[in-house]
Amino acid sequence: MPPTHETDDQMAAEVAEQPLLLRALSLLAVYGCVALAVSILIADFVVPNHDWIADTISDLGAGRYEFIVDIGLYSFSAALIGLAVAAAHVHLGAWDWSVGIIALVVFGLLVFLIGARNEYGDNDSEGWEIHSYLVYSLGVTMAVACFALARGSARASPRYRTILIATGIVWVISAPVFFFLPTDIDGIYERGLGAVSFVLVLALAHLFHQRAKNKRSA
Repeated sequence: MPPTHETDDQMAAEVAEQPLLLRALSLLAVYGCVALAVSILIADFVVPNHDWIADTISDLGAGRYEFIVDIGLYSFSAALIGLAVAAAHVHLGAWDWSVGIIALVVFGLLVFLIGARNEYGDNDSEGWEIHSYLVYSLGVTMAVACFALARGSARASPRYRTILIATGIVWVISAPVFFFLPTDIDGIYERGLGAVSFVLVLALAHLFHQRAKNKRSA
């Protein structure tokens, strides 16, 4: 006997969005931001002779205490990939949303590689220096994620679209400036860029958390 409409509806319900999964991934995203911020703060005090205004986060990720910032970077990487999973689970757009999902995955992998590579463009002649290329790629994927996810996020609420577009514009304008700054202030500027990236992550985390909350209420 062919399946009835009731059976089809039941099957659709079984594969519907899972609030528990969305909530867990949202909390992972928040944890990733907190872990990275706290790891940088701890390293600022622990690493000797470190100037948080002049020295970059990358400087904290090399040397004896590199594991402190690496933990934060790996956590932030997991947060980004977790958001990509959530965005794939709740597909809110067309091709641009799919591009945003891929951008989040690539963003997360780049952050992971920056932490794992332990090469920070310090003129080390051993091996192939790829840190600069990773940073350039990270800058591009951050911008792509903001703009690609904006239209679909408006289906949840127009404010998410506004936040993502505004974040993308701020990023596109401010990120390239970093490469032209004098080395005595680029550390604090880089931390400001990190805060901008947190806006993307936390906005998406809030979107999926609210969606999970609404699904549970329904």
